[in-house]
Amino acid sequence: MSDHDPQQERLVDEVKAGPGGAMTDEVGVITSDLTIATSLLPDGRAGIAIQYTDGHEWYTLTGSPVPVPPEGMAALHEQVLERVRRGGGAEALR
Repeated sequence: MSDHDPQQERLVDEVKAGPGGAMTDEVGVITSDLTIATSLLPDGRAGIAIQYTDGHEWYTLTGSPVPVPPEGMAALHEQVLERVRRGGGAEALR
């Protein structure tokens, strides 16, 4: 499902959240099987949205939007996926 073309402006992957899940602005912590979308915004930052896999509503991962690192969007997306896998109320930058 993942598309990691460096020219992509939106990267989407499914992930299983670790214990303590991921923190959202709208509903607090969410857990279980999640889908994460990292999207390039017009201002050059990246917005990170998260939803229950097969869900309909998207939530903002707390701390989003974030600066895109020099390594690019794909690296940022992978960092976010790893944070969510670890859980602990994962946020966009920690």
